[in-house]
Amino acid sequence: MTYDLTIIGGGPAGVAAGVYASRKKLKTLFITKNFEGQSTVSEGIENWIGTVKISGAELSKSLEAHLRAYAGNIVDIKEGGLVSKIEKNGEGFSVTLKDEVFETKTVLITTGSKRRKLEVPGAEEFDNKGLTYCATCDGPLFADQDVVVVGGGNAAFESAAQLAAYCKSVTIVNRSDVFRADEVTVEKVLSKPNVKAIKNAIPYEVKGEKFVKSFSYKNGEEIVELPVTGIFVEIGLLPSTDFEKILLNSILSEKLLLILVHKNQKLREFGRLGIVLTGFIIKIILQRVTR
Repeated sequence: MTYDLTIIGGGPAGVAAGVYASRKKLKTLFITKNFEGQSTVSEGIENWIGTVKISGAELSKSLEAHLRAYAGNIVDIKEGGLVSKIEKNGEGFSVTLKDEVFETKTVLITTGSKRRKLEVPGAEEFDNKGLTYCATCDGPLFADQDVVVVGGGNAAFESAAQLAAYCKSVTIVNRSDVFRADEVTVEKVLSKPNVKAIKNAIPYEVKGEKFVKSFSYKNGEEIVELPVTGIFVEIGLLPSTDFEKILLNSILSEKLLLILVHKNQKLREFGRLGIVLTGFIIKIILQRVTR
């Protein structure tokens, strides 16, 4: 059979598309590795309109439940796999998932984003050995220890707030002299007695033996080494644009609807039939739950 629509990605954007596709009776294939988008790590989301506060984990479960409630015999959900190829096939597309190939008229990609990695000596070596990208996941492991949070945006300050509840001390290291986080968030987090922030601190090196023992930053010509056992990196997200490698010439097709939505990006619309692309380098200030 040929699907009217194939949706790739299980975050808010993908789920919303799935629900609307079901309501419009579009036979849809919904492919996602899981329903755990970037928001899953947030303990409290307060800008999901209609809900005063909800955790990222609860939101993910709610999104999945909403989609499944509407799926019926209209939306076929394939969870746990990754798309390996998308090819133009006559008037439509062939989408390869593992060893299965599906035919579809339209492809909607809402694959979101991935975390930007810290690129300094020692960072890769100590990844998951004291250096982590998820305070919610790994924070409790560092109870009563001194830790560093790298970054100056809302995610960094929210992570610091979580860590302050059980860590001995939390030091926020920001590479510029201006925080990108909301002022109210900065003030609230820095009011905690065990949290402090250092500005104009450019990450320099991660040191340790089996596990992290220190984090160094550069301030002007001076290199400062902080004795810490945990490093939490919150320096932004990158679009999951691996599809560039597998789309071939499909991206130029006027029937391909491509949406790569993620934090810090907005959509650019072009093409007479509505090819929609996320601007790969377009940044926005406001953070929305589209990741």
